[in-house]
Amino acid sequence: MAEYYAKFRRGYPSQVFDALEEAFELSEADVVLDVGCGTGQLALPFASRVRSVVGMDPEPDMLRLARDAADAQGIRNATWMLGADTDVPALRALMGERSLALTVIGQALHWMQHDELFRAVSPLLRRGGGIAVISNGMPLWLQDSAWARALRGCLEGWLGTTLEASCGTSSHDRRRYAQALESAGFVDVREMVVEYSGELSFAQLFGGVCSAIPADQLPGPDDRAVFAERIRQALPADERFTEHVRVSTLVGQVGNVDA
Repeated sequence: MAEYYAKFRRGYPSQVFDALEEAFELSEADVVLDVGCGTGQLALPFASRVRSVVGMDPEPDMLRLARDAADAQGIRNATWMLGADTDVPALRALMGERSLALTVIGQALHWMQHDELFRAVSPLLRRGGGIAVISNGMPLWLQDSAWARALRGCLEGWLGTTLEASCGTSSHDRRRYAQALESAGFVDVREMVVEYSGELSFAQLFGGVCSAIPADQLPGPDDRAVFAERIRQALPADERFTEHVRVSTLVGQVGNVDA
């Protein structure tokens, strides 16, 4: 799963990083924490904008590939930590209060206890700093197209379950996260949106699917070709795989920071 994630999980538009740099006045003196960093799709692009980035993830394979990507790009100001959202409170003793300019959570918050995480992050943030919860488009099988509906039917048949979870990308999820941020004391909570369309090859579509399936449900190497062919046969033969991506960045600024 981690290898598929590193190779096929879509990155984030540069406008997202530009907007966050401006919103939180990021500088070369700042540190950014990426909780649930995966293979570095958010953490690595921040490296050139701040003094240091810290990527935290509970999966060793994700961190190994993130470190490899950093090395390949010549990035030397990224630190990788094995840990889950429940380990964030321990960072207060390790890094000190008000040590972060920004905490980002990409498309991983649906795996976390977001209420507790938001409260744990707040003491770590400097004056003017904040949090960004970023969703990177609906899962491929929930998009509004004939190929996406065919993909969903195929996956539900293969996995033997109904696929309804939006992975934190629905409007309901975004409202729920916004309310939780406000309840945790964050102020000026608002949403910034970037939308774009792109065309996927079948390899990219299949890789994206594999990157999203939990490791214990992903077909083994010997069955993967059969799985790919099952999907290929289910998809419309004459249709391009065009996806429409809505990147939502929900931001909140830390409140009640002493001078």
